[in-house]
Amino acid sequence: MSRPTESVVDGSKASFEVHPKDLPSIDRLLRQPAVASLVIEHGHTRVASEARALLDGLRTQALAGALQTGAVAPDALADAITLRVEHRLAPRMRAVINLTGTVIHTNLGRSLLADSALQHLLALMTSPNNLEYSLESGGRGDRDSIVEELLCTLTGAQAATVVNNNAAAVLLTIAAMARGKEVIVSRGELVEIGGAFRMPDVMSSAGATLVEVGTTNRTHPQDYERAITERTALLMKVHTSNYAVQGFTTAVDEADLAPIAHARGLPLATDLGSGSLVDLAHWGLPREPLPQEKLAAGCDIVTFSGDKLLGGPQAGLIVGSKEAVGRIRKFPMKRALRMSKLPLAALEATLMLYLRPERLTQDLPTLRLLTRPTDAIRALAHTLLPAVTHAVEPRFAVSVVELMGQIGSGSLPVEKLPSAGLAIAPLQKKGAGRALDELATAMRQLPLPVIGRVADDRLLLDLRCLEDSASFLGQLPALRQTLA
Repeated sequence: MSRPTESVVDGSKASFEVHPKDLPSIDRLLRQPAVASLVIEHGHTRVASEARALLDGLRTQALAGALQTGAVAPDALADAITLRVEHRLAPRMRAVINLTGTVIHTNLGRSLLADSALQHLLALMTSPNNLEYSLESGGRGDRDSIVEELLCTLTGAQAATVVNNNAAAVLLTIAAMARGKEVIVSRGELVEIGGAFRMPDVMSSAGATLVEVGTTNRTHPQDYERAITERTALLMKVHTSNYAVQGFTTAVDEADLAPIAHARGLPLATDLGSGSLVDLAHWGLPREPLPQEKLAAGCDIVTFSGDKLLGGPQAGLIVGSKEAVGRIRKFPMKRALRMSKLPLAALEATLMLYLRPERLTQDLPTLRLLTRPTDAIRALAHTLLPAVTHAVEPRFAVSVVELMGQIGSGSLPVEKLPSAGLAIAPLQKKGAGRALDELATAMRQLPLPVIGRVADDRLLLDLRCLEDSASFLGQLPALRQTLA
């Protein structure tokens, strides 16, 4: 029974504390109509678990003398359990609106899949499929065959195989081609990418010995030639896609390095990282090296990513000669790194888009966003300006601004993409930092989180990647309410 702790003074209402013994039992709580409906929808196990956790928390408050009667009213208990169940069952991985200005954003999932890839993925995942079954022979098939012919057609390679990401592709290539032996790499190409993934560490993990040649900024053909010994198994090039050394520099390209390797009976591998399959300069974008060019220059193996400039799912693609790819495919580590049916289906559908190159800027989301006209982005900013202003006033001012974005995911790090968007600035200079943090947090906590970037005491919303403005506009009333 609830016990009064204060008398009514000057017309104020009495306040009651709840004793732990006054809390309902689990069985009694689950029999309440609203909670019973939750049990029907979600099952006894989940609802009982959340009800038990709720009562434990309330009991702790009651023992501290801090629990009021309103918190244990039947409707309040039912609402609290409903919120707990919904929160527990809500997915942790959620769709967001990327307004950072970085198109291929590593932390936001990198490339978006094309509609055709999503449809193909859904069709294959809801029924059995021929992942490793030959429809021609009726016997066991090879999952590599699903994409090998496509990759060979698009790159000119003799053979191809795929693994679960490009780091795995590099690791597997080195292990299969040079385990227990030496790999020669220019010192200026010993890159580190996200997550402390360093080329020297990859060499060690693959069981190979790294031999550095040249200096940080200059490496010459004779550096490679002098380093080759009877223990050398592989010459390797690494495309420095995530940084640039400028000034007094020299590097040996694949066309010059291939004859040096082949004259000594050694294979040449190159890691392109981002791995574009089309010349981006055709659309006025900065140019990236192509796998087909490296193969034509004499490389025996080329590795690159599937979820960067290629615009597909996470994957590590390995293309090259039959002999080299055959060795890689047969290496025991290959099975541990192979792709599952989900990304493999998405990769096949993405590669199919490249068979119709004239339609790529329409059908491939990554290329569509990268080639989006700045005038169209600016026009969208002016369209959204009144609604965004209304949502954040009177604390913030909003203006249309010219912005510079980037491709992202280590691709062309010094190149910028002209863009446009909205800048939201606090009207009060005092406490501007806290106000911007509050605004950015409020946007991240929307049902469809909005991610921008803070710079120059403003929250910048780069609109290059906003194709569905209705989903953004529909949340602005909730933002206004949060900021009020």
